[in-house]
Amino acid sequence: MHTFVPRFGYISQTSEGNSVMLRGLTTTNFFADDMAAAAKWYAELFGVQPYFVRPETGPPAYIEFRIGDYQHEFGLLSRAWAPHPATDQPAGAIVYWHVDDVATTYEKVLAMGAREHDAPTTREAGFITASVTDPFGNILGLMYNPHYLEILESMRAQPRPEPQDP
Repeated sequence: MHTFVPRFGYISQTSEGNSVMLRGLTTTNFFADDMAAAAKWYAELFGVQPYFVRPETGPPAYIEFRIGDYQHEFGLLSRAWAPHPATDQPAGAIVYWHVDDVATTYEKVLAMGAREHDAPTTREAGFITASVTDPFGNILGLMYNPHYLEILESMRAQPRPEPQDP
């Protein structure tokens, strides 16, 4: 069930009316040793420049982009701030980003220097997945997800109520 909240849009609720504890992804952070190279690589992939860099002067420790249909936050964090030492193998949770053409996007990121992690695979019900390891050792998931498109279209089609004065 979804409830419209002025200024915030629709929120998910359980059948008991409580807000769902895990409501959505807010920020995905990847670690990098070479922050300048990582920022350049992801700016090329996303087609946008980062909007947030800290510190503002000197070598960056954190760089953030807003990307996609919902302007999700994607952050690059200096590996010096990682809670655990780096491994020599790709590691971490795989966050899958919806793309309209998995094969084309997969080939693009490989051409940009990523390494194959999992080749494009057609799954049930129209899903297609792939993943690569970026040049900085992070796993980047790519997915064609028909449900993503259905939800995006339904949210665009739903009229938004006007805010009520208190």
